Amino acid sequence: MSRLLYDAARKWFTLGSSALFFALLSLEAPFGRFSSQWIFTLDGKVCWMMMEIVSPICFSYAYFTSPLGGSTLSTRQNLLAAAYLTHYANRAVISPLMTPSRSRSDVIVLAAGVTFNVLNGCLVGSYLSSPDTQAFLAQRSSAIFIFGMLLWAIGFAGNVKHDMILMDIRRKSSEKKDSASINGGKEHYAIPHGLLFRWVSFPNYLCEWFEWLGFALAASATPSFVPSSFANLLGVFDAPASSFFPTLTPPWIFLFNEIVLMLPRALRAQIWYKKTFGDKFPKDRKIIIPFVL
Repeated sequence: MSRLLYDAARKWFTLGSSALFFALLSLEAPFGRFSSQWIFTLDGKVCWMMMEIVSPICFSYAYFTSPLGGSTLSTRQNLLAAAYLTHYANRAVISPLMTPSRSRSDVIVLAAGVTFNVLNGCLVGSYLSSPDTQAFLAQRSSAIFIFGMLLWAIGFAGNVKHDMILMDIRRKSSEKKDSASINGGKEHYAIPHGLLFRWVSFPNYLCEWFEWLGFALAASATPSFVPSSFANLLGVFDAPASSFFPTLTPPWIFLFNEIVLMLPRALRAQIWYKKTFGDKFPKDRKIIIPFVL
């Protein structure tokens, strides 16, 4: 039963996020600069902590109960688990407590965030604690494992640093003339500068992608998408979950889902920046990948 649930979650988590990608290209998720004004909203900091704390809780439960089997956990498994929990300690607790304020969030954002984090935490925790992963990590090249963990550390540090720049802007922007206010003047936004903000509007997103790319490289083999994998793509909904891209493991699913869910928001936020700040916004600044996108 655990394997059936694991494969079903792996399949539908990936397909669901893929479908949301297209929806989010035309819709604005109601939080942050796109926060709505309707009655069913929650305090931004409380909402953020509630939906993010779910991930390390679900991860820890799955990791230590090992629903796919397994007993003694190896050093490499524990290092990867520590990396995951370190990210979410910052994301779910430290960062929101340091943030001066957050725009109110729609309850649908809370529901969507909790759903994402339950699935992701359970999948990654189950994968990392499984006997198959333990056997793979025992044979994984030390060079690749170390490179992946270093990439994770660099991405994590970059993500934290750029988030701190945004926090500092929020503290000071209400005193500047080139800031924009939402929610009746309670939240202020300004054009960020410094480090990778010189080239892109969302270096925090880019660094987070590098973080989880490194994690995936250390934790799993690169997925192989052979032509036969796409042969019955139209029948993917009816096919058994176990046959859904068998080499696509949760660490790579996490990276894929981050990209398809964060990219549309970055695209729409770039439009918001240009519309809000006009000529003050750097014309040559890309969205998320320097000199490319």
